[in-house]
Amino acid sequence: MSKKHLAILVILIILIADQVLKIWVKTNFYLGESRPVFDNWFILHFVENRGMAFGVEFAGRLGKVILTLFRLVAATAIFWYLLKLIKRGIPTGLVICIALIFAGAVGNIIDSAFYGMIFSDSYRRVAEFLPEGGGYETFLHGSVVDMFYFPIIKTTWPDWSPINAGETFIFFRPVFNLADSAITVGITTILLFYRSVFDQLDKEKNKESKTE
Repeated sequence: MSKKHLAILVILIILIADQVLKIWVKTNFYLGESRPVFDNWFILHFVENRGMAFGVEFAGRLGKVILTLFRLVAATAIFWYLLKLIKRGIPTGLVICIALIFAGAVGNIIDSAFYGMIFSDSYRRVAEFLPEGGGYETFLHGSVVDMFYFPIIKTTWPDWSPINAGETFIFFRPVFNLADSAITVGITTILLFYRSVFDQLDKEKNKESKTE
């Protein structure tokens, strides 16, 4: 299998798995519902993210459109860069990493662009697919579906702590999805194992520019 075909295969697997899981959660959970998978440290907990990572939002509805369009441009650039690097013969592992990042970006773009149009809202009820009265939002204003929750450590800040004294401490608190996981795995693996490849590519580029 060529590296290009491998990249496409990885992208399709992640996208299909991500969307199947999100649609299953959206059509079987109400917003805020939790179901334990392994005791109390791995939980499926349905939340929706209208903004960036960890629910950060900016500039209201206009900001949501800008964010989705930015993700689309970024994903297009990543795919173009991936094809360019494949032609330059990068390692197979790096191809997989970049494919994971691209697939994760597109997976969340699909939610933001279309979920508001094809689902009813999930407040105190399970969402309906293609509701008769229309979706809960318009194009580009949908929310990203998150569900993975790993509250591995649950404890309380000590009374003597200078911050959050006596309050509950949970690690790991953020809720995320498969697309987020793909992006994180791809970026982390590149930083740990493939930074030297980019250094070598920069050296080759500089060498080529000097010979022209």
